[in-house]
Amino acid sequence: MTVVSCMLLWTELGRWWRGEETHTFAVEKGVGHSMQINLDIVLKMKCKDLHVNVQDAAGDRILAASRLQEDATSWGQWVDAKGVHRLGKDSHGRAITGAGWHDEGFGEEHVHDIVAMGRKKARWGKTPRLWGAEADSCRIYGSLDLNKVQGDFHITARGHGYAAAGQHLDHGSFNFSHVISELSFGPYYPSLVNPLDRTINLAEAHFHKFQYFMSVVPTIYSVQRGSGSAPAERTIFTNQYAVTEQSKEITERMVPGLFFKYDIEPIMLHVEERRDGFLTFSIKVINILSGVLVACHWGFTLSDWLREVLGRRRRKQRSEGVIGAKTDYDD
Repeated sequence: MTVVSCMLLWTELGRWWRGEETHTFAVEKGVGHSMQINLDIVLKMKCKDLHVNVQDAAGDRILAASRLQEDATSWGQWVDAKGVHRLGKDSHGRAITGAGWHDEGFGEEHVHDIVAMGRKKARWGKTPRLWGAEADSCRIYGSLDLNKVQGDFHITARGHGYAAAGQHLDHGSFNFSHVISELSFGPYYPSLVNPLDRTINLAEAHFHKFQYFMSVVPTIYSVQRGSGSAPAERTIFTNQYAVTEQSKEITERMVPGLFFKYDIEPIMLHVEERRDGFLTFSIKVINILSGVLVACHWGFTLSDWLREVLGRRRRKQRSEGVIGAKTDYDD
């Protein structure tokens, strides 16, 4: 009885802890005119040799470098960092990560974990000190408010892409090897892991072009305790995205650099987790224990009845053929 009770209680506790998740796709209500993009990238080039710009489908061009923070750093402080990974390759040799929507997303198993991590304070990490190392790289990080339309966020070399008089950079200085520590859309949640977070990609030539194609889906995560139509207790608004990357060596007639092409899907994903309140959970536990006790009681009752029936039969069989036993006879 103890073993059965423990197994049932453990199963019920696991079901209550996981909760019940529902995934709903719907057309996004309302019209959002702006969207935030969060970026933290290290490139193996000096900051003064880089240009950061955004060009969207509305025709607006944003000089992103003026709104982002740029810190000189050393490449060796980033490429050996724990957690950095390379993108995998598909059957066509293209690097793909995060293609397709995950049930929960952000590498977490449960919605309440995602919501809890999203509630942590947003703060950009400090750039490591050089401690005498050569500043051969540039860290570009911060948040930008962009138009909520299809766009192209790109990092190119000085004098290339958007040419400016007297600012042409020597081709021998090109090296677009990079480490992406953060790339997300919407409010900045540093604890949530996105498909491109902690990714490294190395340029094999001076003229190398990296292209990331991202499909962004607005997403709401909510946790609700109890059943019915009660409002959600905790909710975060964010965006998930799937990304496909293509990189190749190009000719000198083309523009090398990093190109992040993003497209906003006209749908919204709502992931909701419902979990019974503690009172409801306690009642279910009591019902389970009561059911086990009743079942055990009936089991013991039936076993006693079977033992009694079998005992009678055995006694009857033993009594036949013994002296003094009554048998049928004629007078």
